[in-house]
Amino acid sequence: MTHDSPAQPLFLCESGFSSESPRPALPHLPPLSLYIHIPWCVRKCPYCDFNSHTASPVLPEQEYVDALLADLDLDLPHVYDRELQSIFFGGGTPSLFSADALGRLLKGVEQRIRFASDIEITLEANPGTFEQAKFSAYRGLGINRLSIGIQSFQESKLKALGRIHNGDEAIRAADMARQAGFDNFNLDLMHGLPDQSQDEALADLRQAIALAPTHLSWYQLTLEPNTVFWNQPPVLPEDDILWDIQETGQQLLATHRYAQYEVSAYAQPGKPARHNLNYWAFGDFIGIGAGAHGKLSHPDGRIIRTWKTRLPKDYLNPDKPFQAGSKLLPLDELPFEFLMNALRLTNGVDAALFRERTGLSLDSLAEARRQAEQKGLLHEDPSRLIATPQGQLFLNDLLQYFLI
Repeated sequence: MTHDSPAQPLFLCESGFSSESPRPALPHLPPLSLYIHIPWCVRKCPYCDFNSHTASPVLPEQEYVDALLADLDLDLPHVYDRELQSIFFGGGTPSLFSADALGRLLKGVEQRIRFASDIEITLEANPGTFEQAKFSAYRGLGINRLSIGIQSFQESKLKALGRIHNGDEAIRAADMARQAGFDNFNLDLMHGLPDQSQDEALADLRQAIALAPTHLSWYQLTLEPNTVFWNQPPVLPEDDILWDIQETGQQLLATHRYAQYEVSAYAQPGKPARHNLNYWAFGDFIGIGAGAHGKLSHPDGRIIRTWKTRLPKDYLNPDKPFQAGSKLLPLDELPFEFLMNALRLTNGVDAALFRERTGLSLDSLAEARRQAEQKGLLHEDPSRLIATPQGQLFLNDLLQYFLI
């Protein structure tokens, strides 16, 4: 998923709408996805800023599944008879849960919301939690895509990252995924690791390509607040080395038919992550589970972001609410909310999608688009909103044209 989402300041509106303007109805409701957060890990990694917690010897699987379904019940009024296009199990390490628990959960979800006939169901998994029978059982549940957290194949780098697996286990995980029947899987791989050379980074990438995943998420390690690495920064490669890694790696991926379609996402033909594409195109998603976020649109034009209770013990406490908060997005923030995701896509989005997803006229972007185009950060294409390569490289600078 994304790793550098900026803050959400107000949008500069040249055409004069404000948060007090009448809210336009949406022509169509966006596609609907479901994100399910399972917050437990074997061990918290020093770079990780996600809502993850070290697992106890016995996980509260049944209690947590009950809570997830009760949480989902509260969001059902916002479905508006839509089908689920995708489901994503994120974490944490969702593959710590048994197939029985995930099967009961999926059955409960399908009893509440219709599944699209071609629904994509992704499960995040980490090497070190792989068991052949378990993953074959996952596949039998209808889970049809895996996202495997490799990060590196090199022992020294894995140790520096606090990972529980070694390089051989990473390779076996990809092989086991295929043997279990997963012909569609992603490998998560980092570069710019502590003391990493260009040769080491590209060796990792070549090994990942050799495993023939349908999708690669290849992204640079960043130091995030509230992590061990933030408080005790490791020595990272110099900027010129990072640039060479990125440039050479992109050429290598293209040579092997991995097309870049987002800042850090590369896919074989026809295999982009549909769940993530829905995020980036300002689609809707229900978020259930400890700390999960959601975004839900209403026919009257209201667009609401939600976030759930963060700590698992509080989420499982029947005396505490599942939802920690929600926010009605003001009209003057909608363009920024749309663009901060859409401009990450290499091919951008159809300009008409802006009105469809926000209810606002594209005219409201005219002056900001003109300025960004003049600076070479946005393509001069009236039918699409597309960042230039320079605009993607300096995405935050591009977004500044759409802010106060």
